[in-house]
Amino acid sequence: MKAPTDKDRIMQLEVLGVGGAGCRIADAIRAAEPAEHSFLTDVTVFDTDEADLNRTVIPESHRVQYGPASDGGLDGDLERGLTIGREHADDLLERRDRDAPTADAVLVAVGLGGATGGGTAPALVATLQQRYDVPVYVLATLPADREFAATADASGPGHRVSDPAAGSETPPRPNAAANAVATLERLDGVASAIICFDNEAWLHPVESLADARDRCNRELATQVEAVFAAGERSAGAVAQTVIDASDVRRIVGDQSAIVTLGYDDVAVETGGSRFGLGLFSSPPDVETSEAVSAIETVVRKGIHGKLSLECNLETAARGLLVVGGPPAWLNRQAIAEGRQTLESALDGAGVLGGDAPRPDGESVFAGVVLAGVESDRLTALRAAAQRPPEP
Repeated sequence: MKAPTDKDRIMQLEVLGVGGAGCRIADAIRAAEPAEHSFLTDVTVFDTDEADLNRTVIPESHRVQYGPASDGGLDGDLERGLTIGREHADDLLERRDRDAPTADAVLVAVGLGGATGGGTAPALVATLQQRYDVPVYVLATLPADREFAATADASGPGHRVSDPAAGSETPPRPNAAANAVATLERLDGVASAIICFDNEAWLHPVESLADARDRCNRELATQVEAVFAAGERSAGAVAQTVIDASDVRRIVGDQSAIVTLGYDDVAVETGGSRFGLGLFSSPPDVETSEAVSAIETVVRKGIHGKLSLECNLETAARGLLVVGGPPAWLNRQAIAEGRQTLESALDGAGVLGGDAPRPDGESVFAGVVLAGVESDRLTALRAAAQRPPEP
C-alpha cells in the first residue's frame, strides 16, 4: 500500500461476458459504472445464442455470436461447449473491438452451470493469459440447487420444470452442478483468481430464478464496482490511502484462488441545496461520531453479512477493505480501525485497506475481498455433481 502520487488513477478493467449468464452479468456491471468515475475500458459479450445476445444492452458492435447457430444454447452439453470453446477462443479475441487490453486486468464473467460459458471460459482465459501480460480474473456464478434438484417431467429435450417457490416454469438444468464443478476444475491453474457468487444463497424462498436474475446481477455488479473502481483521484477528493491494480493483484493473487466479496452501505446526509435543485450546495458539517458510526456499521456488515460466497472467514489467506463515500464522511481513524477489524476476523491474515472518495455519492460503503477461502458450498456442489440427475 502507498500514499497517492500524481500517477495514481482508478483501476481500469475490461469485462468479457461469456454465455447467457455471463452476458447478463456484463450488462449489469456496465449499468453499475458511475459516469463520474469510469473504471471500464470495454465490455464485450460472447454467446452461441444470438437471441440472448440481442437481449443485452451492450452495443451491437460489442456482441459476438460464435459457433453453430443455436436456439436456446447448448442444452447443458458441456463437452460440446468445450469443443466449441477450444475451436473459437482465438477468433473471439480477434473479433472484439480492440487488439490488446489497455486495462489493468480482464474480468471474464460466466455462469458455471451452463455449457456455453462453462465450455468457452477455460479456453478463453488460457488464450488471454498467453497473449497478454495482465491478470485474468473469472467472475463465476454458482447454480442454485433448484436448477438441478427440481423434479422434471420427462417430456423430452427442452421440457420445463416448475419452480415451486414461485409457481413459474424454468428450464431444467440437471447437469448444472456437474458442469459447475468440471468448469472450476478446468479454470484451476488457468485463471488468476476465481471470484464466486452463489445463486443459492442469494435467492429468496418465494422468488423464481427468472425474477431473481436481475436483482442478483445488480448485487454482484455493486460488489464488483466497490472494489475495482477504487483508487480514483479527482480535484478536491484525494484518497488518503489509494487502492490500485497492484493492490488488488497482491490480495487475490495469481494462483486461481477462490475469492468472495462482501459489501454494505448506508445512506448519509450530503449537504445538498435547501431548494432541492443541487444549486449552492456545500459540504455537510459531519459529526465525528456519526462518521465513525457509519464506517463501523458498513465494515462490520461487509465482513460478517452475506458474502457472495459464504465461507469460514478464518480460512481466508488475504483480505482487502475499501471504504468509500462522500469525502466529509471518510474518517481516517475509523477506516484504519476497520482494517484492524478485518485483520482480526481473518485471524491475522495479510490485509490491505484504503479509501475511495465519492464527491457525488450519497452513501458510505465498504467493499470487502477475501481470497483463498474454503467454502462448504463448493463441497456440497461437488457432492451433488457425483449424484445421478433426478428422474
